[in-house]
Amino acid sequence: MATISSAQSYDGDPRNDEVRVYVNGEFVHRDKAVVSVFDAGFVLGDGVWEGLRLVNGKLLSLDQHMDRLFEGAKAISLDIGLTRAQVVDAIMATCAENGFTHDTHIRLMVTRGRKTTPNQDPRFMASAATVVIVAELKRPRQALADKGLSLFTSTYRCSSPDVFDLRMNSHSRLNLIQALIQAIAAGADEALMLDPNGFVASCNSTNFFIIRKGELWTSPGLYSFNGITRGHVSRLFGEQVGPSLQKDFTLAQAYSADEAFVTGTLGGVTPVTRIDGHTIGDGKPGPLTREIARVYWDYVAKSCA
Repeated sequence: MATISSAQSYDGDPRNDEVRVYVNGEFVHRDKAVVSVFDAGFVLGDGVWEGLRLVNGKLLSLDQHMDRLFEGAKAISLDIGLTRAQVVDAIMATCAENGFTHDTHIRLMVTRGRKTTPNQDPRFMASAATVVIVAELKRPRQALADKGLSLFTSTYRCSSPDVFDLRMNSHSRLNLIQALIQAIAAGADEALMLDPNGFVASCNSTNFFIIRKGELWTSPGLYSFNGITRGHVSRLFGEQVGPSLQKDFTLAQAYSADEAFVTGTLGGVTPVTRIDGHTIGDGKPGPLTREIARVYWDYVAKSCA
């Protein structure tokens, strides 16, 4: 895994090989963790998820993650079957079961549950919701911070909310995977995606930013992930570095940007140095990108002190 250059790459740990996974209230070795082939998540991608980070024994941006999880579940009429407090308890119990207190990335997955037959109708259910929690030791790869990512603009567009609302963390991700497959085939690390109007929207798994003349630009967010790290970085840049704007901008403006980067729960702030073969800035992570990365990780350390 260490040889893959991607916005989703990480430095792992041998202890991950023996991780015990939370599956509906029980802990199971990762090799034995299974759900039914009739599970709505397997059959249809019918569910919601969150990616969280444990730092110094504390869950980063916990309230925002729980808001997004429960809002998404409510939007698709999915009863998680647990209260917010019970979900948090299950996450912390999973980390404790594995002895993890720091540098831990957590994937919380909730599906509608086991179906009586593999069809779309949510009334054909044989069980309550399926809840799975995977905790692994994952650190952002320093090599990516030093080199930067290469992006390729996909022909697949970010969808409008009436087609598929990216602001909801749904298990359905095939269009984003298709975009990433294009990028990989083109020799890039991540796919850059446009909105239906042709403006730059987002990457396939991260939020995208550019810096022009000291200003930070990111899309207005209508066609992007509702990224929690995106929100922190936008705010922190405006408070401590320079003007921070949410606005429409074009690929040409991205190509000619002074700096660019992406954000996500796993990597925090990751520089971008090439887009569609165009060198961004001088081809190295820029000074303001390094500064906002420092500001962000300082914020994380203070939040989880």
